[in-house]
Amino acid sequence: MPTAEKAAKVSELTQKMAGSKAIYLADFTGLDVASVTDLRSQLRKASVEYEVVKNRLAKRAAQEAGVAGLDPFFVGPTAIAFAGADPVEPAKILQKFIDAGGKITIKSGLVDGQVISADQFKALATLPSREQLLAKVVGAVQGPLYGLSGVLSGLLRNLVGVVAAIEKKQSEGA
Repeated sequence: MPTAEKAAKVSELTQKMAGSKAIYLADFTGLDVASVTDLRSQLRKASVEYEVVKNRLAKRAAQEAGVAGLDPFFVGPTAIAFAGADPVEPAKILQKFIDAGGKITIKSGLVDGQVISADQFKALATLPSREQLLAKVVGAVQGPLYGLSGVLSGLLRNLVGVVAAIEKKQSEGA
């Protein structure tokens, strides 16, 4: 690759690294073309870019983008997944691909400026979606409110029952 092409590639990678909410590094050894195509299409649907990179160029781009801590992971075959808006969705897609028998190994990642290990990646991939988390929060808030309304309506029912019993006793006594 001529020097001008390398410089352009480093510039492109630098822009992608600087503009990504999350970066995931993977070893794609043993992955066939059909599997890569399937993985790329799944990631593309989630607005994630998946690119095989040269380690030397990726290291230089990481330095220029101010991304620290990923240099030790740029060894061997390396592919990078750049997450635009949602840092969790690509992790879920990659983990689902791995669980389905895809021959890809997560080396490391960078989420919100923090380097994560392969174990932390797996934990991130198993998080519920944003909608599910919001539903849990709403449920946690609604639960006590429903309990309070049940207690208050029970008190009112008991009060009505007591008033009815007093009225019945007074009508029997008269």
